[in-house]
Amino acid sequence: MQERIVVSEGPDETLALWLPAAGQAELRAEPLPPPAPGAVTVRMLYSGISRGTEALVFSGRVPDSERERMRGPHMGGSFAFPVKYGYCAVGEIEDGPRAGEKIACLHPHQARFTVPESEAIALPDGVPPGRAVLAANMETALNVVWDAAILPGDRVCVFGAGVVGALVAHIAAAIPGTELVLVDIDPRRQALADALGLAFSEADRLAGSFDVLVNASASGAALTQAIDHAGMEARIVEASWYGDRPVTLPLGGAFHARRLSLVASQVGALPPARRSRWDFSRRFAKALEFLRDDRLEALISGETAFGDLGRAYAGILTDPTTLCHRIVY
Repeated sequence: MQERIVVSEGPDETLALWLPAAGQAELRAEPLPPPAPGAVTVRMLYSGISRGTEALVFSGRVPDSERERMRGPHMGGSFAFPVKYGYCAVGEIEDGPRAGEKIACLHPHQARFTVPESEAIALPDGVPPGRAVLAANMETALNVVWDAAILPGDRVCVFGAGVVGALVAHIAAAIPGTELVLVDIDPRRQALADALGLAFSEADRLAGSFDVLVNASASGAALTQAIDHAGMEARIVEASWYGDRPVTLPLGGAFHARRLSLVASQVGALPPARRSRWDFSRRFAKALEFLRDDRLEALISGETAFGDLGRAYAGILTDPTTLCHRIVY
């Protein structure tokens, strides 16, 4: 049985989670460089595991063609392994005029690190640090809602009651007059929908047609179902990322006659209509503000001490009940 690793480091070193090969994870000590001008040192308080993307990275399923585009901020190594990956980070600034300030940023799972000060976004009042690990997923969900162009009164269907799908539904349901249903193949997700105050349907019981449909399930079958339930000239947004898996779609039948729009959404770019006014920092700060709602605690499905993460990581990623799994430092 693997021994528990006690997290400790000297002033000039840190511990980080590395994936040395597909299906393997370990904590490694590495040097902590002094902050460059305009940078701050952060001690991690919590990080969050984003199960879908991290599972693809862990299993070595990032396509060669996407390896540069998929590089995360402050990622180490490469997707060909070894790689240091992750992006839901909440910590406390250790130095400078902002020392003691609680912040969120994008960074792999690591005990201490340095980032440009502009990337360290202060937590808004009313957002506890433990919940702020949802910030990166909330940012993705906000971008999806923008890409979906949901308007008041729209009938909206979101497929996939994982973290991103649930957050998309949470935002969209707050648009006045929206009639929204969250769909999943797992009936246990009903409890999550109830906690968030959302209507829920099991996939095989979905009925009706919709104005906007969002697939956040990483399932080609769900995307097919979205096409089947799309109304005339409806908008279908594909928010999943399949890695190297091919997906087959039924684009015959009434797809063209109904003049359906199939739109890709990816958090790495802002929607064209917002690029002249928004940047990534403004979007991330807005996502943090959305985390004031106490109901969102339902998306934290478990916790693990950072010192145990090397041995626990694979099980967290393969557990179908995992939503956002919080790492405590």
